[in-house]
Amino acid sequence: MSRLTLGNIFKVSVALFFFPFVPLLVLMIGVRRKNGKVILEGAVYVALVLAAAAVAGYSALAVLSFFVMLGVVAVSAMRSYMLRDLWLHPRGRGPQVMTQPPTHVRQAGDPASTGASNTTEDLSSALAWSASLARQNKNRLPAVAYVSILETCQTLDAVIDAETRQPLGDPQFEYELSATVREYLPSVLRSYVAIPPKMLETKQASGRTPNEELVEQLQLLAGQAETLHASRHRRTSAELTNTGIFLRERFGHRQGGFDFGIR
Repeated sequence: MSRLTLGNIFKVSVALFFFPFVPLLVLMIGVRRKNGKVILEGAVYVALVLAAAAVAGYSALAVLSFFVMLGVVAVSAMRSYMLRDLWLHPRGRGPQVMTQPPTHVRQAGDPASTGASNTTEDLSSALAWSASLARQNKNRLPAVAYVSILETCQTLDAVIDAETRQPLGDPQFEYELSATVREYLPSVLRSYVAIPPKMLETKQASGRTPNEELVEQLQLLAGQAETLHASRHRRTSAELTNTGIFLRERFGHRQGGFDFGIR
């Protein structure tokens, strides 16, 4: 899908206008998407720029600090482009802060295209399709990528199973889970398997090979899956704690006999 939208044009224009502050953009992307690795990476870039600026006043280090800042800005700009999936949303997808999942156009034959419903059965089918596609292409997938796909599918399957047993009823969480299972993971796999095998180790315009891009994108998806899993079970634990507080307040002071609420 095209990324040429008014929102994306505005974001890129602001990034270009404040180009010297691009290291901060990487940090903001990590914070916005709650990705620990990107947050740490952005923090390192910002720290390097601040350190270089701090020693810029010393004549002996002025030139060195200038090149350090220039290099960090260049690397940050390249990383911002590589992380474009996290802040430049394709046309029709919309930002992930939406509280209701939009209706997406899906490819025919994809289990994720069985309808706009976000039931856990649909999610399980879509996840099984991704795992099946990975197994069918096991011989062409990098070993680390194949393992990452299966582990991500296992994590997402655990989240879906928990939602089946006890739905949270949180539209934001449901959208994040649905988008990851029905859109992002299948899209990455479809795009990769469509590339001719002889081009998988050919560097693209970004300076990375399709295999390298696949591994990085799967790492991002694995992080998202872990975030969903942790969020889901934190809330379940919180609900159990709240129930325990209620029960202790309601019944904890009674040491003998039973009270069925009859006064």
